[in-house]
Amino acid sequence: MDSKTELLDQLRIDRTQSPQQQGPGIRWRWVIIGILVVLVGAAGVWAFRLSNDGIPVHTALAKAVAGNAGGVSSGGSLLDASGYVVALRQATVSAKAIYKVNEVLVQEGQAVKEGQVIARLDDTNARAALEQSKAQVQQLEAALSAAKLADDDARPTYLRNQKQLGEGLISPEAAEASKSAYDAAHTAVLVAEGNLAVAKAAVEVNQRYEDDTVIKAPFDGVVTVKNAQPGEIVSPQFSGGGGIAKIVDMDSLEVDVDVSENFIHRVHSQQPATITLNAYPDWQIPAEVIAVIPTADRSKATVKVRIGFKQKDARIVPEMGARVAFLDDAHESRENSRAAPPGVIVPAEAVQANGDSGIVFVINGNTAEQRTVRLGTRNADDQTILAGLQAGALVATGDLSKLSDRAKVRIVQ
Repeated sequence: MDSKTELLDQLRIDRTQSPQQQGPGIRWRWVIIGILVVLVGAAGVWAFRLSNDGIPVHTALAKAVAGNAGGVSSGGSLLDASGYVVALRQATVSAKAIYKVNEVLVQEGQAVKEGQVIARLDDTNARAALEQSKAQVQQLEAALSAAKLADDDARPTYLRNQKQLGEGLISPEAAEASKSAYDAAHTAVLVAEGNLAVAKAAVEVNQRYEDDTVIKAPFDGVVTVKNAQPGEIVSPQFSGGGGIAKIVDMDSLEVDVDVSENFIHRVHSQQPATITLNAYPDWQIPAEVIAVIPTADRSKATVKVRIGFKQKDARIVPEMGARVAFLDDAHESRENSRAAPPGVIVPAEAVQANGDSGIVFVINGNTAEQRTVRLGTRNADDQTILAGLQAGALVATGDLSKLSDRAKVRIVQ
């Protein structure tokens, strides 16, 4: 019994001992608890600061435009648009049927005239059919001559028998037999004439087949693509993607651009413009609006506009990139240059455009202020603002959907 009491006394915890006397396990437990408290406090402070930093935004300065409003240069530019040089008149020349190419007489870059032979195809079958039809014509011409001769011989006999029948010199049966012979001879002439006409039509058809083996240029132009070589087989069903050669009328070149439907009201037919080719950025070519195509592309929200060159030049070739500046009328351009105040330019991504007006967010400290502005010219990178914003203002750029008036922001470099 005493041994048990002694054993229980050894297992009892002595509450009078200090922490230093309680052993290493108790000390490490308090250290871990202290570390956790510090981490939780730091996380709370970080979350609090993050919630009060505001929406991250990129910024840009509004730059003053030297000259007249909306980026209108001395030429009176109202709107800029990008497009490509296209040929209004071009053709991929091919065969009307399946033929083998015997020779191609042109090369890429060569100028050709209307009616000039550019290729010859294998005509052995067409020529044989043509010779056969000509021989048939000769044969049927001979048959017609014989039928006419028989008709001429039967006619006097018929007339004589009819006279003798009236005088009672021959029987009605004999007169009827001569009439039947004459009618048959006359009918044979008509049949021979019909057969000859059919044969002559066959000659015409086969002559056209023969002519189709000679490929000619449909109009004056320049060969831009040569697709066939001697020995190849050409077929009309592949003419859209290949054919023999592609000819472009260089006098029909124009520029097609897509203008945003928000600004299409600034463009009209016969409006003056200038074209700047990407290949020659310092060369401004006088131009004029040919037509505004009366339909919009719903996927791009644009309207197609055709612009014609006022001067021709060999440096202008199809598929070149081009930029078009649509110009104001001369009188309005002069008035604008005298009276319009300067505007400012901001990055295009800083503006939420809606027709001639838009919204920008001006950054004042850590607050975004919503501004309604009047818009001018816009290109791929910049937007001109005519009113509502001063030069030097700091505006938000990028995704503006998260911003609102008086929203807290944080500028990101």
